Amino acid sequence: MRQGDPADVLYVVVSGRFDVRVEGTADAIAEIGPGSPIGEIAFLAGGRRTATVTAVRDSLVARLDRADFDRLCQRIPRIWSTLTTTLARRLAAQTSGRAVPVANAPRTIALIRAGPEPMPPEFPGQLAASFARHGRTIIVDSASAPRICGTPDIASGAATGALNALEGAHDTVIYVADAQLTAWSEKAMRQADIVLRVGVVERPPAAEVAENVLETFAASLLSPAAQRLVLLHPRRAAPRGTRRWLAHRRIAMHHHAARGDLADLDRLARFVTGRAIGLVACGGGAFCAAHVGLYQALVEGGVTIDIMGGTSGGSAMAAGFAMGLDASEIDAAIHDIFVRHRALRRYTWPRYAILDHTHFDRLLERYYGGVEIEDLWIPFFAISTNLSRYGHHIHRVGPLWEAVRASGSIPALLPPFYTADGEMLVDGALVENVPVRVMHQMKQGPNIVVAFEVPQLERFSVDYRSLPSRGALVRRLLLPFGGTPLPDAPSLGTVLMRSVLADRHSFERHLQKSDTLLVPPLPADMSILDWTRHGELVRATREWMAAELLRQRAGQTPAFALQPSHGALVRAERRDIDKS
Repeated sequence: MRQGDPADVLYVVVSGRFDVRVEGTADAIAEIGPGSPIGEIAFLAGGRRTATVTAVRDSLVARLDRADFDRLCQRIPRIWSTLTTTLARRLAAQTSGRAVPVANAPRTIALIRAGPEPMPPEFPGQLAASFARHGRTIIVDSASAPRICGTPDIASGAATGALNALEGAHDTVIYVADAQLTAWSEKAMRQADIVLRVGVVERPPAAEVAENVLETFAASLLSPAAQRLVLLHPRRAAPRGTRRWLAHRRIAMHHHAARGDLADLDRLARFVTGRAIGLVACGGGAFCAAHVGLYQALVEGGVTIDIMGGTSGGSAMAAGFAMGLDASEIDAAIHDIFVRHRALRRYTWPRYAILDHTHFDRLLERYYGGVEIEDLWIPFFAISTNLSRYGHHIHRVGPLWEAVRASGSIPALLPPFYTADGEMLVDGALVENVPVRVMHQMKQGPNIVVAFEVPQLERFSVDYRSLPSRGALVRRLLLPFGGTPLPDAPSLGTVLMRSVLADRHSFERHLQKSDTLLVPPLPADMSILDWTRHGELVRATREWMAAELLRQRAGQTPAFALQPSHGALVRAERRDIDKS
């Protein structure tokens, strides 16, 4: 269906998946799956097609011309209400500026080997067991396909019809490709909503791992968004050399898993089915220590986080969680960096910034150095502001300490972080202080979103004319006794931090129904740069989060179910702030 064509036919998707694109945009604006109509806007309005729609896999649709549609509506009048509801939702999403949601999570999955090694024979069955926790699941390979299709001719229309019928009877169909590019391997990938490239990692690769012929075919057939890389390791240990697998593969995401580890396979199944739980950590200076208490209570409450990302100080906390550090280790690191070594209080001659960044960098390298983002077992991202391109910069690969440093580069306090290719990066809070929109771009499913209400958004009782000149300021600093005290005005650091967080609520329009917003209470007398109270903040937010979980499980607040196996999480109520 091409944009501008006459709209004389309406389609309804029986099985398959379709991309929707409009002229002038590089990426698809929507995705349509089983049970949804195609082309209903122009068909009902009697105009021309408003977009181009393309099948991204072998698909089956029901075709209705005007006469068919009129006869069907006479027999089943509720068709009109169904179509108008779908139309209204799509128009509302476009009007609000939100992306039109995917109609359904992937239901057909092709497993192919990645790299030179064969896929472990036990892997498809183990993965199917994880998918079976979410619905009816079946495995089809080259041995069972002729029997299921009722014909040895896999490429025939009869075989396609049988596989489409199989999809209608199951929630998930897993197609296992042959080790080579056979007719069955091609058919498996053509039937797939998503392809999982499964690579075996016995040891860190010494060179880039090239695509095999199966992967090349998948890349020619499917978009990068419909492909993932699964790296199977012999045991749960810190991976190394993942970048050599990612070098020339255009994929949506990669996942690490230990062979036979059910928890890792369950996490992969949650990602594919749109159930993965994300943690979105916000910026906020010293208040970011609150993330540690929240995370500790969530873990103790049985909540499993599948992916995490953040901005500024939130990215530093989320990076620690992704490394597998516990709350006490992260709290100790906060004390060492910001209290003991006064990382943000080492001033220098203000040629490039007010603070000495080299001291801060050494401390970040001490705690985050030697770790690559792509080697983290739990997927992680950080957000910084790109002043070279005037937009956000998403850190998904590269040294972890550099991502944390760039994400927290408070303008003027610290110099920007410069990448190897010349990009100038500063604090991500300027554009994405609560990066829930980025999380939605990376995955479907529920997210735990942390945001802060800066306490006491008060007016400042400062007589502007009392602010001293340069000479008067120097004299008062050199002769602090006997003179008029300096006015009690906010420090430069406080002004800069409040400026960075000025637009902190713009994220709320990107929240979805499956997201849970947590706004923990913060000490009313705590400064945004007062890192000395980190321990107090960690303890308080841990107790608050634990109490919220208990209240939800007692039925005292509306429930928000994350996963039956993980318990549930409550949507925290926004606290009123006394502005008097």
